[in-house]
Amino acid sequence: MKELTSVLFDFDGTLSTLRSGWEEVMAPFMKECIRGAAQLEPEEDAALDREIEDYINESAGIQTVYQMRWLSETVRRKGWNGKVLDEWSYKAEYNRRLLERVEKRLNLIEKGAERRENYLMKGALPFLKALQERGVAMLIASGTDHPDVLREAEALGVAGFFRTIAGAPVGKAECSKEKVLAELMDNSGLSARQLAVIGDGKVEIGLARQRGALALGLASDERRREGVNPVKLTRLQAAGADWIAGDFQNMEEWLGRLEL
Repeated sequence: MKELTSVLFDFDGTLSTLRSGWEEVMAPFMKECIRGAAQLEPEEDAALDREIEDYINESAGIQTVYQMRWLSETVRRKGWNGKVLDEWSYKAEYNRRLLERVEKRLNLIEKGAERRENYLMKGALPFLKALQERGVAMLIASGTDHPDVLREAEALGVAGFFRTIAGAPVGKAECSKEKVLAELMDNSGLSARQLAVIGDGKVEIGLARQRGALALGLASDERRREGVNPVKLTRLQAAGADWIAGDFQNMEEWLGRLEL
């Protein structure tokens, strides 16, 4: 007898690739803020690059404001830049830079100059349709700001599949993924066996493991939209994912893992 009734998805890097390359925006932004006008020795400069890269890899999937809190603390700790901002100020500037890239992609889709499918992981749309046909309730929980997740899900034509779309609350440091899981399992009475969580980050996989839900990792290569990204694979293995794929093209295996 089928027990699974609900699937909770992460959004960026799991379904959507609209924000692909966010690390390429965040890393130089963090370095600029930490270093300020200081002239670093080559070894010191390389060490800073490694520290930022390690943190970004470690923190992928958490709410952006927490990453910016780390940035603020690091600027203060290093002492190279006398101008230390709070996490919300850093987040505002990082979002401005990232959204320049995202806006260009959204505008192309909204004008019909580019197909929305070009910014979905391969196999995602048929997979969502298959879950819908089987009566599975689907939800999105994302660390991206709530209004942005809503707009991007609409632009990609997937918003209608989801009972709930929950992004990060604007102006609050609050984990939307943890909140949605708590709502499902504590307030709605969903058992661990009835829920699967699918994501490309350690946050949602770790939360699923804590709750005893099925944790399915997507080690997505966001540029190709298919195949396995080895960096994400290592991250998801460390987080304890029950199974890991690179995309949604192997429909039968996905449905088998969900016992649908």
